[in-house]
Amino acid sequence: MRPLIRYVSPLLVALPALVLTGCATPQERAAQKQAEAEQMMAVYGPACSRLGYATGSDPWRNCIVNLSTKDEVQRYGPYGPGGYYPGRWRGGFWGGW
Repeated sequence: MRPLIRYVSPLLVALPALVLTGCATPQERAAQKQAEAEQMMAVYGPACSRLGYATGSDPWRNCIVNLSTKDEVQRYGPYGPGGYYPGRWRGGFWGGW
């Protein structure tokens, strides 16, 4: 029993440290969201400006979000990229059947 404890106890000490290294701070999450928003503005902003929305206005931002959502729905379908949705499993090992 003693040799088993010698090997298990360091793992029990290291496991929480390994789990916590995968966590992001609120500042890191905010920076990631900011980067995503800037990317969406770079991709969809010119189209919304050509549609007549004033750059930087709330309707312009709403247009960007709507175009981004429309592209995601066309790309992944209404239930996102794989996973379960009512009726069947989609994606994963079995593929979309």
